[in-house]
Amino acid sequence: MGITYVDGIVRGPTGKERSVRFLAGSGATYCLLPKPVWEGIELDAQREMEFVLADGTSVRRKIGECQLILPQGQGHAPVVLGEPGDDEPLLGVVALENLGLVLNPFSRTLQPMRMLLV
Repeated sequence: MGITYVDGIVRGPTGKERSVRFLAGSGATYCLLPKPVWEGIELDAQREMEFVLADGTSVRRKIGECQLILPQGQGHAPVVLGEPGDDEPLLGVVALENLGLVLNPFSRTLQPMRMLLV
């Protein structure tokens, strides 16, 4: 396959923004923002959750919410508030679904999701 990066902007509750280059993939459930980014847009933790890393290790991380702005659209998304060592911004599938997008792994692009209303 390959690695897909998506440029975007994250906006916090006070209106502060940061440009971010997200690694997009189907493995992350939530977006992850490194500590300097989420502190820079003044995000606060709203809850805490446990996550399983690729190596099977469990970690607890705080969760906040921010406005996510991508070339394909914008909306609110839950984000993991990264700790030291969580250096790669991740674009998770929950945010993609909230924006009505899906990652096409063959073209390595974000595309509109086929939406059903039944």
